[in-house]
Amino acid sequence: MRLFRHYDEFSPEFRGSVIALGNFDGVHRGHQAVIGEALRRARLSGVPAAVMTFDPHPRRLFRPDLPPFALTSLRLKARLIEALGVDFLYVQHFDAAFAAKSAETFIEEVLVKGLGVSHVVVGADYAFGKGRGGSVEVMRSHAARFGFDVTAVDLVTGTDAGSSVFSSTVVRKALADGDTARATAILGHPWEIEGRVEHGDARGRTIGFPTANLRLGDYARPATGVYVVQAGIDRGWQTEWVGGVANYGRRPTFDKTDDLLEVHLFDFSGDLYGQHLRVRFLHHLRPEQKFSGLDALKAQILADAAQARIMLARGAENHTA
Repeated sequence: MRLFRHYDEFSPEFRGSVIALGNFDGVHRGHQAVIGEALRRARLSGVPAAVMTFDPHPRRLFRPDLPPFALTSLRLKARLIEALGVDFLYVQHFDAAFAAKSAETFIEEVLVKGLGVSHVVVGADYAFGKGRGGSVEVMRSHAARFGFDVTAVDLVTGTDAGSSVFSSTVVRKALADGDTARATAILGHPWEIEGRVEHGDARGRTIGFPTANLRLGDYARPATGVYVVQAGIDRGWQTEWVGGVANYGRRPTFDKTDDLLEVHLFDFSGDLYGQHLRVRFLHHLRPEQKFSGLDALKAQILADAAQARIMLARGAENHTA
């Protein structure tokens, strides 16, 4: 998959593409339906299949006061989109100047002159342009003038997701509730974060459970507590997935106040400090709690680890793609 960051530098070989437009935060099953329709139409027409997304998320520009809410970093979003079979990803930098473009200017300047699209695929509720003044009908009216087609994909729901519309908002709510099963059902894959491993207090090492520590940064905050996880370690072009158990929270046993994700990897030895680590949240085992001391904490970690190993061994949630 090729990645472009400015339409002025766009490769001519990708003009005439079918392009899916959206933020695609999480690349959940609703997003996959939109991108899948773009792929289907591109393959039928023998033209490139493309996705256009925005970075940073427009909500971050308009509401900088919002707490962290991202489901995917740009890097992880690109990985998920690439896995769907897309030919190129266009990442539009979203700033005040771009936000000021009218819907008509966006269509003519970016889609037509810049990207030369032949077909645009969006969700039925897609809105764009200054003040979100553009709608599917606005897009269609201009498409007729400029000679490209428009397809709007209806919102989709699923009984395995509690009959909810597949949306990033519902995923964030599920994660905040510790409902990893529901989040996974809506996403179509386990929720995943990535970050750089940093030094901690090294307390876990002293009790036989060394951890790789990550800050969540701009990611949405899941429920605090203990999770069954898989961690992805970069091995050149490959990713090595290792099962483990993780605690996300403020470590009340040690009177900490900052939130931290501490990941203990099973049957692993090696130095991960400074490396990027991917972490998939598979199951929420229990809430975070305060223990009377190190012995009580160690006993509970042993129990958590044993339960996590059993769940990982079942293989049902052992995603290795």
